[in-house]
Amino acid sequence: MKDVHSYWAYLVLAILIFAVVNAVIGLKQKKEFTDKDLRLGLFTLIVSHIQLLIGLGWYFMSPWYKALKANGGEVMANKATRLLAVEHPLMMLIAIVFITIGWSKHKKQTEDAAKFKTFAIFYGIALILILSRIPWSNWF
Repeated sequence: MKDVHSYWAYLVLAILIFAVVNAVIGLKQKKEFTDKDLRLGLFTLIVSHIQLLIGLGWYFMSPWYKALKANGGEVMANKATRLLAVEHPLMMLIAIVFITIGWSKHKKQTEDAAKFKTFAIFYGIALILILSRIPWSNWF
């Protein structure tokens, strides 16, 4: 389960970066919001939600969750363990909430620039949050 979560994370990160870059380019170049842009945003939403489900499955089986349940104070005192047991799961959940809000808000927009702007802001915030709490030492 851990391996699936790790490998799927590469896919999520690549697609999210692509979606944010596409939104910024579309906004700056005043492009028309096409079906391709819609599908990219939707695919990003779907892939990130699948990652959430995989991550939740792995989290509740992980040694970090067991350690947090057994001795929360010790986990919180150790920076590396706290990242894996608390910070990473919480930040990823918040990031996926931003992706979901961005998807929902873009549907209410009528102008192309507003749709691109919504994706750029909400998906961009999600990307920053994800990059800030990836356990890089465990990932490479």
